[in-house]
Amino acid sequence: MLEIRLHGRGGQGAVIASRILSYAFFLEGKFAQSFPTFGAERRGAPVAAFVRVADHFINLRSQVVNPDYVIVMAARLAETVAVDAGIKNGGLILINSEHPASFYLKLVKKCRVATVNANELALRYHLGSPTMPLVNAPILGAFARLSGLVSLDSLIEVLPRFVPVKHDENRQAMEEAYRLAAGDGGYAHANP
Repeated sequence: MLEIRLHGRGGQGAVIASRILSYAFFLEGKFAQSFPTFGAERRGAPVAAFVRVADHFINLRSQVVNPDYVIVMAARLAETVAVDAGIKNGGLILINSEHPASFYLKLVKKCRVATVNANELALRYHLGSPTMPLVNAPILGAFARLSGLVSLDSLIEVLPRFVPVKHDENRQAMEEAYRLAAGDGGYAHANP
């Protein structure tokens, strides 16, 4: 079983991202579950969402405490929340940030780090607002490329089910993040 934890701020799309991801896994014949946890229900408050995926029925119903992957949808959270808490050795943390991964190596231990500027992509495709870009589509595109766990086609197929507006813009942002995550143009870096 693989476990994924998403950290975000209310209104960024972390909960929707977890649903899109789990349903994409389902389309690929996997068993998957997703669920959120949050404190104060307000825009900007810290939110965590969890995804589990396996080739068999998943009976576990608790928060993910030892993730294989962590997706951080707001860069500031990497500085204020222990996003690497419990991550398995060799795990991957993907951070939505304009900084290269090396910027975060002092904050995390025993895992790989990658970054993608999902805010820039969201704003380019008019997803959300300048103060609260909706980064779920681009961050999932980068995650698909960097993890190799789920196909871009499955994520694109699922988008309209959970994102009722701006289908083309979300798809384009997701595809661009997927392409950029393969390069080294400041969008995706991993420490050895």
